[in-house]
Amino acid sequence: MKLLRPDQVSGMNIHYKFYSLEYFLESQMRAGFKTIELWAGSPHFFLSNLEYDDCKKVSKMARERGLTIQVITPENCSVPYQFAAGDPDLYAKSFEYFKKGLDAGEELGCKVMAVHSGRGYLNEDREEGWKRGRDMLARLADYAGTKGITLAMESLRPDETNLATTVDDVKRMLTEINHPNFKAMIDTCPMGVAGETLQQWFDTLGAENIVHMHFIDGTPYGHLIWGDGNHNLKNWLETVNKNGYTGLLSQEITASDYYQKPFEADCRNFKMFEPYM
Repeated sequence: MKLLRPDQVSGMNIHYKFYSLEYFLESQMRAGFKTIELWAGSPHFFLSNLEYDDCKKVSKMARERGLTIQVITPENCSVPYQFAAGDPDLYAKSFEYFKKGLDAGEELGCKVMAVHSGRGYLNEDREEGWKRGRDMLARLADYAGTKGITLAMESLRPDETNLATTVDDVKRMLTEINHPNFKAMIDTCPMGVAGETLQQWFDTLGAENIVHMHFIDGTPYGHLIWGDGNHNLKNWLETVNKNGYTGLLSQEITASDYYQKPFEADCRNFKMFEPYM
């Protein structure tokens, strides 16, 4: 049963962080991937509020291996920059950081930058953090429009944020920002943790508002390769296909179990998709 294009399954480099960028790109080519979502984090891609790595060099390295970089995801968990930063100075630096992410994304040829709501302080009213995140994302959407890039917002798990953790939260943010360059993405890990389904996301947001996915296995916790969790790949691909989604299914593999042998994991993962291509 053919449910997806070969270039629709996108590789990602987070679980290669103990390997070089060249090794990651070589591994993607050998595993069968054609498309990349670039996690913009060291040691693969340096990004700060002031500068970023040579995009021409990175693009050339990808092209030489038959790969296209279509999505950029600035690191936003292990760095101080975040969308709802409470300190005014950090908020300003964070805005410049994510702007640099969009600048780099444009140079790399990306059409999407992955974002989320940010995190509010637990010792303040949740709405205060929500307003900061919303205002940051609205300003970034304006800037993204000048770069030909769409921001794709995912939900997070409750242990990661007190802001957008459900599809209804994402819908609220989309409604409040109401910008053509601000859309939604599905991350199947927080989706599962929230007890939601893929169909629920399509029904709530509309397929036209979902432009990207982190489409991984889980229990539902864990960003696992397919076959290591308890989700049904065939059923989920059928749901994606039924709703007319044609965007990327990025493999955001973050579980530390894969850090030592990421290429081996990617090969096993890609083979799970091949019967449906």
